[in-house]
Amino acid sequence: MPSEHAQLLALPGIGEYTAAAVASFAYRQRHAVLDTNVRRVFARAATGIQYPPNATTAAERKLARALLPDEDEQAARWAAATMELGALVCTAKSEDCTRCPISEQCAWRLAGKPPHQGPPRRGQTYAGTDRQVRGRLLAVLRESVNPVPQSALDAVWEEPVQRARALDGLVADGLVEPLAGGQYRLPLT
Repeated sequence: MPSEHAQLLALPGIGEYTAAAVASFAYRQRHAVLDTNVRRVFARAATGIQYPPNATTAAERKLARALLPDEDEQAARWAAATMELGALVCTAKSEDCTRCPISEQCAWRLAGKPPHQGPPRRGQTYAGTDRQVRGRLLAVLRESVNPVPQSALDAVWEEPVQRARALDGLVADGLVEPLAGGQYRLPLT
């Protein structure tokens, strides 16, 4: 896996978020990691709105870079901490300001938690998606200490085209290894 952000971005299927996350978490580099949870924390704490825009904006990227600590190691810890804050405390549906370490400075809380005024928020679908199929395939492989035959993977999802696409994607991403005889396993570490 490359260690440079630009090299990570050049890999197939790797976007800005994944490249920044890998560079930050694996290589302890200074990059703004903007997932849904971090964007929500920044929207509330810094701009005083309940939810960020549906798509990441240039203003959000600029704000994230401005808030990022200068030192690499501290910036990597900051990225992880803001993700956890959004995932566990400043959640989309039930924020817990009493547990929040920045609640005293939170612009949204200080403004009285005004409700969302922007366009309707898109719900993130999961049921029936390739992500769900990939998760089911990986679950079978994780539960087995031996290589898994194609027939065991076929049993987890009825629709063959989607199942094949999901498995091909897992192989292309290096998350699953195909073996001789139509068997699969997780990569050996």
